[in-house]
Amino acid sequence: MADFAFAFLDCEFGGLDPEQHDITEVGVIVTDYRLAELSSGEWKIRARPERITPEAAAISGYDAKLWEDAPPLRQVLTEVSELVPRGLTVVPAGQNVRVDVQFLERAYASCAIPYPFDYHVIDLATLFYAWSLVAGETVPALSLRQAATTAGLIEGSTPHRALADARLTLESFRYYVGRLAPRAPSEAPLPEPLDAPSEPAESGG
Repeated sequence: MADFAFAFLDCEFGGLDPEQHDITEVGVIVTDYRLAELSSGEWKIRARPERITPEAAAISGYDAKLWEDAPPLRQVLTEVSELVPRGLTVVPAGQNVRVDVQFLERAYASCAIPYPFDYHVIDLATLFYAWSLVAGETVPALSLRQAATTAGLIEGSTPHRALADARLTLESFRYYVGRLAPRAPSEAPLPEPLDAPSEPAESGG
């Protein structure tokens, strides 16, 4: 695992369709395989206002005037790639991170820049669900807000911003990983014994 690193990602979008909507913001926190932070970065992206829905803008805080001086997509993707450590397999991690990966893969392809991340992903929702089964807790949702609230990291709603959400996701990962530590052998349930195969009956002579 020492050859692995993780990129905790969060992107804000102009909508949920990468064919019709632009990325407006990217936040990345790179950690080693033990979840110790190595580097981080946050970027606004010069999005096209016509590819931002009013609903998405209200959620993410997008304002065309505030984004006028934001760097273009190609520059941001290049800087994200420069943040990724060389010689390691860097796995994207996050909350519902497949959506972020879908947008980023399309963005890198459109700019003809090599995609810097591994094809695997690690998602907080899966970890949160696994913890709920082990802890015997019923959770009403698998959202970042629910996972962070259950962990005692936040109270109430928080604004959606890329780096803040990426950091909250990382803190939630650390919380739930710490509570899924292996149990002592005496506490672990023993597997049910397998039935011994029946021996073939001897044929009569």
